[in-house]
Amino acid sequence: MTKFTEKDIEVLSGLLMGEGMACKKARMYSKTLTDASLAARMGKIADSHARRFGALLSVLEGK
Repeated sequence: MTKFTEKDIEVLSGLLMGEGMACKKARMYSKTLTDASLAARMGKIADSHARRFGALLSVLEGK
């Protein structure tokens, strides 16, 4: 298991918050855009943020 310093956890927490917020916003935009191609692209962007969020969470959990 990886030992994290307080600063490491602070940085990871900030990154998680940023990715989580970006995912939520992109998902919201994908549902409100009227242009289907833009909505689909925004959905893919939201998925990318969700994957990064999951990867960061795995690092924090030591997986």
